[in-house]
Parts: sequence; C-alpha cells; structure tokens
Amino acid sequence: MPHWTALVAEKKQRQLKSIPQEWLVTPPPPSTLDVTGFPETCGLLNAREIEITNTSVDVLLKKLASAEWTAVDVTTAFSKRAIVAHQLVNCLTEIFIDRALARAAELDDHLKKTGKVVGPLHGLPISLKDQLCIKGLETTMGYVSWIGQYAEKNAVLVDILIECGAVPFVRTNIPQTLMWPESFNNVFGRTTNPHNVSLTSGGSSGGEGALIALKGSPLGVGSDIGGSVRIPSAFCGIYGLRPSYGRVPYCGARNSLEGQDSILSVFGPMTSSLGGLKVFMKAVVNSKPWFKDPLAVRKKWDEDEYDLADHGSGKDLCFAIMWDDGVVVPHPPIKRSLEITKAALQKAGHKVVDWKPIKHRLLEGIARDIWNAASAEDFMITTSRTGEPIISTMELDDADTVAPSFRPQSGITAYQLWQVQKLRQNIRKEYIDHWNATASETGTGRPVDAIICPAAPFAATPHGKNRYANYTTVWNTLDYPAAVFPVTTVDSTLDGKEPPHSFYDDFDKDVYEMYDPEKFKNAPVCLQLVGRTLEEEAVIKMTEIVDAALAAAK
Repeated sequence: MPHWTALVAEKKQRQLKSIPQEWLVTPPPPSTLDVTGFPETCGLLNAREIEITNTSVDVLLKKLASAEWTAVDVTTAFSKRAIVAHQLVNCLTEIFIDRALARAAELDDHLKKTGKVVGPLHGLPISLKDQLCIKGLETTMGYVSWIGQYAEKNAVLVDILIECGAVPFVRTNIPQTLMWPESFNNVFGRTTNPHNVSLTSGGSSGGEGALIALKGSPLGVGSDIGGSVRIPSAFCGIYGLRPSYGRVPYCGARNSLEGQDSILSVFGPMTSSLGGLKVFMKAVVNSKPWFKDPLAVRKKWDEDEYDLADHGSGKDLCFAIMWDDGVVVPHPPIKRSLEITKAALQKAGHKVVDWKPIKHRLLEGIARDIWNAASAEDFMITTSRTGEPIISTMELDDADTVAPSFRPQSGITAYQLWQVQKLRQNIRKEYIDHWNATASETGTGRPVDAIICPAAPFAATPHGKNRYANYTTVWNTLDYPAAVFPVTTVDSTLDGKEPPHSFYDDFDKDVYEMYDPEKFKNAPVCLQLVGRTLEEEAVIKMTEIVDAALAAAK
C-alpha cells in the first residue's frame, strides 16, 4: 500500500478536478479575516444568483414549487457559492455538482409535466456532513484509511431527502474521528471560520457551519453526539437543531464509536434561516423513517406540540436562563447575549427565571467514560490500515497539545461501563424531578417551558483552543433536544475583559485568561434553547418565539 501521504495527495487531486475550473477565483489575502462579503463581490455570481442565495428556505421552496425559479437555476447558484466558500474556508469534501444538476433537471421536468412537486423539499439544494453515504461516492469521514471505499447504497436519510425532492450537491468537512469540537483531518485539512479565519468554525460539523454561514447552502445536515451541530452553528452564527435520539434516521451512515449505544449521535438540520429547522424536521419525520431504520422513533410531526399545547399555547411562557454551568464561567460576550435575550423576552411579555444546574460536571464525566470505554481502540483500528497518525491537537502547530479528554488513552471494563450507565439513568431521573419542581416558581402553573443557556462558554476560539464542550454535551447525556439561535457578535467596546471572578478551578481560570476581545473580533454569539426529550416541535416553536422577541427588541 502507498504511504498515507500519497493516498491523500491523490485524493486531493481528485477533489480539485471535481471543481468546475471556470468557478475558480482569487481569494482575498490572508490578512483579510472576515470573508463573509467576498462571495458577492468576487464577480462569479450574477445578480439573480446573489438573490437566490440570499433567500430563506421557506421562500425558496415557494418559488421552486411555483416554477418561478427552476431547480437547475437554484442548484447552480448555490453550487457556485459553495465552491467560492470552499476556496475561502476549506469547507467541502465530496463535490458532485454534475450529479446534482442532473437531478435538478429531472425535478424541473417532473413539475413541468405534472404540475406537481415531487415532495416538500422539491428542488432544494442540501449539503451533507461527510458521514452520509451516497451510492458511488467515497465517505472518508476524514480518515485516510477510508479513501477508495465507495458506498454501495445511500444512507436512509439520503434516500428520504431525495424522495422529498431535495438535491444533495456537496458534502462537508469534519475532524478526524468526529470526536472533536473543531474541524481538521489528514485528508482535507482545516476548515476556518468565515467571520474571522483566525478562529475555528467549530466541530464536528464545522464544514457545514462555515458553508452555511457563507450562504453556500440553504440547509445542511450535521450530526451531534456532544454538540457537533450546535457548536459550529453557534461559532458560525447560524441556526441548528440537535433532535432527541432516533427522531431522524441514522441507518446506513458512517460513524465513530459504532456499537456504543448509550449516548447516541443524532442527525440534525443547520440553516441560515430559522424556518429551515421546521421544514427539515417535518419533511423527514412525516416520511415515516421507522419503516427504514429500526432505531427511528415512531412519531410523526405533531402540530399540536408545535402550537405549544403543553406550554399554555405559547402565551406567558416562562424561560429559565442558565448563566453558567457550575464548571466554567462564560466570557463577557456570552453573558451579554444572555442579558439581551432576557430583556427581549421580558419586553415581549414572557417570564424569565434563573436555572440552577445540577451535577453538570458529573454528567460530563459520565459522557467521557462512556465514549472512552473503547474509543482509543476504535481510532487505532481504523487508522492502522494506512498508518496515518491519530491527530492529538487542533493547534496550528504541534507546540501545544490539547487537554487529553478529547483523545483517550485507555477505557474501562464492561462491568464498570454498566455502573456508569446506571449512574446516568439515575441522574436523568433526578434532572426530570428538578425540572418538574420549577412549577413552584414560574407562576404559570407549569414547570419552566424551556432553558436558555450558552452553547459554549466562549465565541469561536482561535484554532486548537476549543477545550470545553459540556455546555452542549450535558444535553446529549440527558437526551434533551436543543436549538441554537444567533444573538449578537463580539464587540470589543461592549465586551471588555472583566476583573477575575471566584474561579471554580484552574480550568475555569484558564478559560477566563484566554479571553481577549481583539482575538475574538467579529465572532458571532449564539445561545441554545433546551426542551424535554422528543419535544422537537415545541423547541422549534419556542426558538421562533425567542428569535422574534430578539428581532422586535432590536
């Protein structure tokens, strides 16, 4: 077998050949940190294509269904913008635009002949994280060892999206192993943040986050085992949803830690327009995925739940704000975003109370023990075929290796694992009781309707510095759905460094010391809204309510 670097060089050449040569541009110099404006000034997209790529998912679908815009035109516009995005932030893995355009032409033909759309996502280009297998394409997931392995069939979710009329057109970058909140691997390299390329786009769905932030895709699919939809959504300033286990089918996709079935990875939508979350979830769950994936939950879209039947029909909601998790205190921009959101909700007539987190440090340890039971072996076996190194840091140089929690050395026994899983079950019950007990302080006769909290203690960090993911992981461990929404951006005037607080421990102090408003310049600041298990519809609706309150307050 060739040396692993030769396999990478050959793969990179093939990727380059898959880009239409006439779409190559000259990116701005490396000193240009914010590249979000470049796609519209580079000269590649015409005025109509700029209009198409700036249109929300809901409006795109209406214009496609009425044949005002063709699927070919919409797919071409987003494909061109995606290729520009890739040249700016290195966000793509597999590029299959010819295949997408052929599919778009079939959809246009069908609409012309029958007057009917194929399904609820008719003509909508959709980008996919590099886990979702498509027949005839490689899915390397950032592993050199998986170069040359071509899928014999589509993942179940890909089939469902195609049946709904969607047009998959690109797949997006991830970290090697997926188990990292940044995006860098030995095959495709590093994805950077379009708002400030010196910062990370997050991970593990970092390619999706960066692509969608540059409007190179209207809607994408990420996956989330510990925050991998929400962290890149938050770092890149877009909307994202982590559904509960089994709500969106996973069957037929590639993954890390396969066979670990305690804290499951889930697929979820990422989008620049909030309406995209509902559009995706409704289309997928109404396709009855439980007939195609044995682990998919049998639950169709529930319009009553979306209308907040269990939450006072959305009137006089009570939100609880978690200011910090009792482990790491958030940076000033995150605190300011919580204050902005609290004021906006109160102005809109909703009640806001404080959330008291319980056992978040222990929940983080439980997740780590479960994943680390065999992850070192999983990574070693997967990379051994080619001898590629297991990446141990996301730093730009190897001088400063990351906290070891992201790269385990050894695991625990099966019996020890059972004890951890038992402890997790007990804490899940404690957390339900804790939530229910808030009924005494809401004044609505109900417990708190949703929790609003940071998605991370910081905005997008410099590369290699995202060392804490438990603001998201805790909800995976509890299996609570959560949606990310944008609030503001880092402002060096408003977000100056604060005097030291009483630190929880040395790690909390390290996070405090890493803050410098100039380093985090222009980074988006987002929060997450957390609901209860399997109430995705209510989480989406309450996120729409919060988003509207923020817009009204502005």
